[in-house]
Amino acid sequence: MTAELPPKEGSVAGAGPADTTARGVAGYRVWALEGLPEVREGDDLAKLVAAAEPGLVDGDVLLVTSKIVSKAEGRIVVADDREAAIDAETVRVVARRGALRIVENRQGLVMAAAGVDASNTSAGTVLLLPEDPDASARAVRDGLRDALGVRVGVVITDTFGRPWRTGVTDVAIGAAGIQVLDDLRGGTDAHGNPLSATVVATADELAAAGDLVKGKAAGLPVAVLRGLPHVTAEDDGEGTRALVRGAHDDMFRLGTSEAVREAVTQRRTVRAFTDEPVDPGAVRRAVAAAVTAPAPHHTTPWRFVLLESEESRTRLLDAMRDAWIADLRRDGKSEESIAKRVRRGDVLRNAPYLVVPCLVMDGSHTYGDARRDGAEREMFVVATGAGVQNFLVALAGERLGSAWVSSTMFCRDVVREVLGLPQGWDPMGAVAVGHAAEEPKARPAREADAFVVVR
Repeated sequence: MTAELPPKEGSVAGAGPADTTARGVAGYRVWALEGLPEVREGDDLAKLVAAAEPGLVDGDVLLVTSKIVSKAEGRIVVADDREAAIDAETVRVVARRGALRIVENRQGLVMAAAGVDASNTSAGTVLLLPEDPDASARAVRDGLRDALGVRVGVVITDTFGRPWRTGVTDVAIGAAGIQVLDDLRGGTDAHGNPLSATVVATADELAAAGDLVKGKAAGLPVAVLRGLPHVTAEDDGEGTRALVRGAHDDMFRLGTSEAVREAVTQRRTVRAFTDEPVDPGAVRRAVAAAVTAPAPHHTTPWRFVLLESEESRTRLLDAMRDAWIADLRRDGKSEESIAKRVRRGDVLRNAPYLVVPCLVMDGSHTYGDARRDGAEREMFVVATGAGVQNFLVALAGERLGSAWVSSTMFCRDVVREVLGLPQGWDPMGAVAVGHAAEEPKARPAREADAFVVVR
């Protein structure tokens, strides 16, 4: 089975117009290798490939389906143990929908069922991915050099689904003798525009090219690609670990429901902030999320006062401090006790940004009955609390730390006067916002059963 891929006019087959000159090739050829026997545990893949008389030359790339690597390495378990095998291969669950799990496995790959696969294997068994695909690729490359005297690149491939795209394709999970990434940053395109973000996943492109001729059910697990010597390397290269995006740079680390749960649990009270300024746009996005909270009578009982200047924050906190000291003195507290208590407000004073959420009773009903009027206000208070929680969670999603402090509720008249707020606005605490000075300590897990009563 052979696929000839002629170049487009003015470009390199398999490459964009920007890198035609740099790569300096006119096209490439890829074909499936025939004559391979059924692979069994303990087989030497390099010797099997060599025996098939592949006609390899220096600069060729061998594209090897991971399943035959797994078989040769004995990565086979009985099908009844599939779920346990997935558990063993899983580092973290990215998303779960019914029985389907998208996970990060021990090789750092994010994929369905940790790559545990029941296709192209004997009935009653499933295959695990190779323990170390890069090492497997190096072994095949070394074996071919010893057997045939050729220096080739080797890519171990597996089939992936992709976010936002229907269908599957082959990608590289192991490589040796391959430049897995082609970093074009710092160069220019055909129009002279600077390339500032273009890093080509060359190893994945090679894997996909091989899949076009191997097929999923053709029984042809190995392909040879010729004509792109620039993608090979003299040494083994850095391997496919370079293709795995680290957690810090991964903007799409979780599925939807998992991300929501993670955001809720990652909402932590932060009491120490760096001097890094807060993006006002991030706060406004959090407010937009906050006001999606449920509210009675189709009302909007939330207002968020944003204190973006140091002058406004200091003026408010000084007035609140003075009011608090006056209250504590009326309570008969000692000056030492008062000073200690006032220091609790440092979390607000040291934050680079403050927000005062307020409750407004616009649209509330009046019944003329203390019980019902009290319940009406409580209903609005609950809705405001839901809005504040939305706000705190959304801030966490913006990678901003926060601390909700109730202090404005104890001096509402002072807050309204200093901030020039209408009499009907009730401050419901204050939120310190900023970049956390350190990672919060791990929070002990809480089981739902401790808070649930079933009737």
